[in-house]
Amino acid sequence: MSEVIDNKANRIRVMKDIIKHLHAGNPPEQVRRQMQEIVRQTDASEIMAMEQELMAEGMPVEEVRSMCDLHSKVTRDALVQLPVRKAIPPGHPVDTFRRENEALRGVIATMTQTLAELQGTTEPVETAAILLRFRQSFNELMDIDKHYQRKEHALFSCLERHGITGPSKVMWAKDDDVRNLLKHLGECIHADSAETDKWKANLLQAANTALKAVQEMIYKEENILLPMSLETLTEDEWAEIWSVSPKYGWCIVEPQQGYVPATSVMAESMKIPPTGALMLPTGNVNLEQLSAIFATLPLDLTFVDADDRVAFFTEGPDRIFARSKAIIGRKVQNCHPPRSVETVDQILQDFRAGKQNVAEFWINFRDRFVHVRYFAVRNPYGAYLGTVELTQDLTPLRALQGERRLLEYESIGLAT
Repeated sequence: MSEVIDNKANRIRVMKDIIKHLHAGNPPEQVRRQMQEIVRQTDASEIMAMEQELMAEGMPVEEVRSMCDLHSKVTRDALVQLPVRKAIPPGHPVDTFRRENEALRGVIATMTQTLAELQGTTEPVETAAILLRFRQSFNELMDIDKHYQRKEHALFSCLERHGITGPSKVMWAKDDDVRNLLKHLGECIHADSAETDKWKANLLQAANTALKAVQEMIYKEENILLPMSLETLTEDEWAEIWSVSPKYGWCIVEPQQGYVPATSVMAESMKIPPTGALMLPTGNVNLEQLSAIFATLPLDLTFVDADDRVAFFTEGPDRIFARSKAIIGRKVQNCHPPRSVETVDQILQDFRAGKQNVAEFWINFRDRFVHVRYFAVRNPYGAYLGTVELTQDLTPLRALQGERRLLEYESIGLAT
């Protein structure tokens, strides 16, 4: 068979058919040869599109996830890089992802060498020293969760705006597989090593499996995810990813200097809000939605402004302490019984002075266990804006035991 597929849509269709043979049980090498004969070259966007079409046609995400390592194996020879629109400056999110992957490769190389040394020794003191070095490298490797979280929460969300949902459905699940394998490796590292040979065998197997999974994900990011993301995302979206990245942290290395994000960092994701929406740093919501959210939360909230006057409270169906709209604008001290005023004043004074940020109490009130918390509210520069009080009935939460992992609804008392 020597047919060469040049049309992108046809390449995706043919690759999809070939991959279906893989899922049907055909040997990977046979599928790989078939791919080489028919599809001379493909790129990251086509591989992602192929997997996305498989899921759209009804193939379970779990099946795609379980086979995606084989997908990359049989498509590697045909994979070519998408052209880069322009040079990536140091500190750009992609530059940071790549530098982190390079650092992860270095840690994996060190761990692999250490495992070889561990395999070749039987002397207890030497074994302990080698294991200590392996643990140190393992601790570095566990930084990978920061890398994955930035990818999952920042990068994937931007790709989804362009209709690219495959990564968040498949790659995220593969990230979780890596997390579970690394967790198991950690358990093997700290397991009882009295039976040395058995302990070493378990450790080596767990390490080889986990490190291989990390390397496979690095390959997918470098050759599929990041090139496709560079081709797809706007400068504003990269700036948005850059702006939210610090909250997740960095993996082994930190970003370099050089990248200058677009000036409208959040403009693209928050433009054209619904009519009457409140523009907030993390999204927008209209007044009806906001009121309904407050009414739905299983806690009571009261906000006291910087002048100690009640400015706002929520109205839920089961308020613990009754509130009347008549208290709006009143001094909060006048809303408490005299025996509590001294405590209220102390909290507000400490919050205003910056001495404290949280005060909490728990009491038994009418057969309910009630948790009351006060939080100082400050602007980004630390200036005191007021105090928020949260009151919650913890009685049902304290009664929880064991686990509930299956969906089960509580009765909502609908009339029959």
